[in-house]
Amino acid sequence: MIRLFVFLAAMFAAAAASAGSLTLDGRMVQGGMVVGRTDPGTVVKFQGKPIRVSPEGVFVIGFHRDAKPTASVELQFRDGSRRTESLDIKPRKYKIQRIDGLPPKMVTPPKDVLDRIKRENRLIKKARFEDTATPHFLKGWQWPAKGRISGVYGSQRILNGKPRRPHYGIDIAAPAGTPIVAPSDGVVRLAERDLYYTGGTIILDHGHGLSSAFLHMQRLTVKPGQFVKQGEKIGTLGSTGRSTGPHLDWRINLFGARLDPQLLVPPMTPPKKNPKK
Repeated sequence: MIRLFVFLAAMFAAAAASAGSLTLDGRMVQGGMVVGRTDPGTVVKFQGKPIRVSPEGVFVIGFHRDAKPTASVELQFRDGSRRTESLDIKPRKYKIQRIDGLPPKMVTPPKDVLDRIKRENRLIKKARFEDTATPHFLKGWQWPAKGRISGVYGSQRILNGKPRRPHYGIDIAAPAGTPIVAPSDGVVRLAERDLYYTGGTIILDHGHGLSSAFLHMQRLTVKPGQFVKQGEKIGTLGSTGRSTGPHLDWRINLFGARLDPQLLVPPMTPPKKNPKK
């Protein structure tokens, strides 16, 4: 009987050990991002699709603006055992934002620029869907610029009375020429000075399909393929493209999922004022 008890205890201990480890760090909310850590060599699926896992067992998942209330993470460990986690995603309420006075051609682009817009969209999509192996995002996050928050993630914009797609970034209003820095380590995948909608535009690749986009920039000081460290200057704030005033539209994308940058950074501290002489 004692031997049987010891044998069963060993079996249960082995089963527990084979369950594998999993930690999830982040916001389980629409627009949120979560960094996962598991055993090296584990195969991970999110919503039934395989995702990249680093050799150290790091992966990242995110939830779109209109993500459903539940999501699943499936893991298959090296010993063949499996584990499934069901995630509860909190819903959010979004603001309605009206912008009037835009030139009609900037609300509904004329036909003669449609080819240009399609060409630029292909460039943007290519940059957003890079799947770099290095998890640069582990560096953490900081604000790329400081100023007044003039637009928030998820808000529904109505331009000249016409409803448009939701706003997928956060707008930071500040004087033209305000420095913009890399919010985390990354590789420059796109640096264009004059896109039709977004004007001066940079996309940074933070690894595993996670990217930052910086729109309406006045000046770009980096080039495609360049590696930039967190806090390194990448350009200056402006009002290029479809813009009604100087501001930075900062966006975070995980492949096709649009995430909320404001969920990744601490509350913004006000910019330092120049001391009076």
